[in-house]
Amino acid sequence: MKKTSASNTPRKVSLTEKVIASLRQEIESGQREPGSKLPTEPVLTERFGVSRTVIREAIAALKADGLLEPRQGAGVFVLAPQAPANDRSIFAVDYAQVSDVLEILELRMAVEIEAAGLACTRSSVAQQAKIYEAMEKMERAVEKGEPTALADFEFHSAIAAATNNRRFAEFLEHLGDKTIPRAQLRRRPPEAEDHKAYMDMILGEHRRIYDAIATRDDDGARKAMRDHLSLSQTRYQKLLTQR
Repeated sequence: MKKTSASNTPRKVSLTEKVIASLRQEIESGQREPGSKLPTEPVLTERFGVSRTVIREAIAALKADGLLEPRQGAGVFVLAPQAPANDRSIFAVDYAQVSDVLEILELRMAVEIEAAGLACTRSSVAQQAKIYEAMEKMERAVEKGEPTALADFEFHSAIAAATNNRRFAEFLEHLGDKTIPRAQLRRRPPEAEDHKAYMDMILGEHRRIYDAIATRDDDGARKAMRDHLSLSQTRYQKLLTQR
């Protein structure tokens, strides 16, 4: 099939991706030795000319990849890179393959729909506040045009924690940045061309999940989470038919 000119247009690399690539190269090349401390956020923001949110997203992604380890009160430290040849876990994702992302979304549905329902019946007021705070953090990032993947991940992680079953939270922790694939995908769903409208749509889905949890409507929460992840599947499914 003949490719359209749009499919041949290279995607603009985000600021977060640029920071991730630079720090990853420094770690994997040995320029930053295992055990060494990463420069502070202010130093990194000045060096890369980006916001603190971008630096935090990059650190979170490299933490999920096992290259960095934040230590409470001490800073962020470099870990020894793992051999990629043995990375054949179920959580390994090739972001060039949209089918990999769809499989992860399907796996998340099996876990997160029930997590939303359990969060309704088991969550404390403080845990519900954490979910709300993550949602508000994402809303502020959208308004400022800043990266949202970290706040999005925190929203889903807060719901998992609100089940009061640590296995749900551990599951998302293992997925790490693979939970929110839009920052890593080389292609984007057609809706993402209008970024603000696209993010407002996702925020609306998040609000419906939170509202159901806040009112302890477990059936409603399961449905809202199912709708959110199903719509995500539909959005990424469209990429499979793009040429």
